[in-house]
Amino acid sequence: MADQSPNNPKIPQHVAIIMDGNGRWANERGLARIRGHQHGVERVEEIIRVAPELGIKYLTLYAFSKENWQRPKDEVSFLMGLLAAYLDQKLEEMHRNNVVFNTIGEIGDLPKPIQEKIAQGKEKTKKNTGLVATFAFSYSARAEITRACRLIARKVVDGVLKPEDINEDLLSRSMYTGTLPDPDLLIRTSGEMRISNFLLWQISYAELYVTEKYWPDFTKEELVKAIEAFGGRERRFGRTSVSSKQ
Repeated sequence: MADQSPNNPKIPQHVAIIMDGNGRWANERGLARIRGHQHGVERVEEIIRVAPELGIKYLTLYAFSKENWQRPKDEVSFLMGLLAAYLDQKLEEMHRNNVVFNTIGEIGDLPKPIQEKIAQGKEKTKKNTGLVATFAFSYSARAEITRACRLIARKVVDGVLKPEDINEDLLSRSMYTGTLPDPDLLIRTSGEMRISNFLLWQISYAELYVTEKYWPDFTKEELVKAIEAFGGRERRFGRTSVSSKQ
């Protein structure tokens, strides 16, 4: 690995991950889909643990999309139970490890007991100074952008803002991620070449990394590979190679 100093441009400060392939991982092994989700949780634990060691300051995980509610009821019920158990077992560990627990998405869609656990976890870890681990629950990027537009429109109607005050910075601050920097690196597991309605506004200039590995197989070593691939790229942000270095 390259030098992991805080200002090393070869280390992405914010990594977002589309955790895909739990079901296929289980199917290929002749297991029930729920076994894939269980193993996927183990990878979440590992990646949260090792991310700070690699110099990552912000980690955003696509845990449950708005569209995932359309899955079979038994699977959704299992996933909610798995989420509740994860919060019960791991929030204290996150706190001990100085991790800030954060969420984005329509949290009100989740069962009330889970909403309460999330609120407690946020309160408990809000003063921590380490990795900011953000979980996207019942999340949709289009819904997020629509919500931001409504918030801004309401301020215009109320006379707080003028239409000419609306700019990209205001929109960014109106997103769920308004207090976070945009992702530097977006990772997708399972080889699918889609964004799947995840952070559409925020990843405008993120580097993309797709691996054939299913999420249950995405270990620390696989994260290191993604970071090394990121470090070998030149980020120009719309400029030429020469102008980006000036």
